[in-house]
Amino acid sequence: MKYAIVGAGAIGGYLGAKLALAGEDVTFIARNRNLAAIQAQGFKLLLPDGSWQHAATARAVQDPAEAGPQDVVLLTTKSHQVRELLPGLRALFGPDTLVVTMVNGVPWWYFQRMGGPYDGRSLSSVDPDGALAAGIEVERIIGSIVYPAAELVEPGVVRLIEGNRFTIGELDGQRTPRIEGLSKSLMAAGFKAPVARDIRSEIWVKLWGNLSLNPISALTHATLEDICRFPASRELVANMMREGQAVAEKLGVSFRISVDQRIAGAEAVGAHKTSMLQDVEQGRGLELAALVGSVVELARITDTPTPTIDAIHAATALLAHTLAQQRGKLAVTPA
Repeated sequence: MKYAIVGAGAIGGYLGAKLALAGEDVTFIARNRNLAAIQAQGFKLLLPDGSWQHAATARAVQDPAEAGPQDVVLLTTKSHQVRELLPGLRALFGPDTLVVTMVNGVPWWYFQRMGGPYDGRSLSSVDPDGALAAGIEVERIIGSIVYPAAELVEPGVVRLIEGNRFTIGELDGQRTPRIEGLSKSLMAAGFKAPVARDIRSEIWVKLWGNLSLNPISALTHATLEDICRFPASRELVANMMREGQAVAEKLGVSFRISVDQRIAGAEAVGAHKTSMLQDVEQGRGLELAALVGSVVELARITDTPTPTIDAIHAATALLAHTLAQQRGKLAVTPA
């Protein structure tokens, strides 16, 4: 299959490298130093056991038109970056091209093909002008949840920390030939790629952690295990998760694990910095709208009180605003 990886960062690099090593035709859509590195040497992957894999056949282009129509487009950018890429994305689309949205948080398509009283609604927090819904036909979209942790250590080089699971699903829950084919392709590359009957419930299991742990880490500069082991912050996480669960259940979502189990899972990851904390430290824009602002909007849609989420969202939004105004970054360093 022909794969275009839009976003040659940690997760995109991991996916693209493994797919290329499995014999798939992989093209990264990349820029600047990453583009140059992949063009020069392909993509390199450092595994948790210290061994290396080198996907020498992986290509990279800056202009999607150079890649042309693909079988599968993997969107592995931050959620707020998709909008700026829209004009070029169309060049990757053929009649049957799949667009797999591997973005964190609540996706812009959340209410599309959902059925029920909220079917077809839009979310202004993640798609304020409807550009995403208009630019990517809903018929193309495959939902996905990203579970692995990885980091881009230098251009064209990703270190895998842990994990190989990418759950995928049709928006209407059907088990179609195309989703089966995609799952088999991903599994052949060494990934776990289960097909979910209810992709939205799967989204919420990860979102539980995103909506709480990410902003708390950004505000406190603490790692996952530190947040989960400090009693006051652990209870804060639990309160935010309970509020989020109340919102999700009004939308028909069912949770198969408890809040305590979800927190324990995050704690087990160890001294890992969330993506939002990494963005604060690097002076990058925060993925706040998709991870937290969207939950606030869903709470208003469902008339669900979320005072704790609202307060943390407000504080983190102010932090993001301050960093953007000052063009600054924040990191805790030894005194």
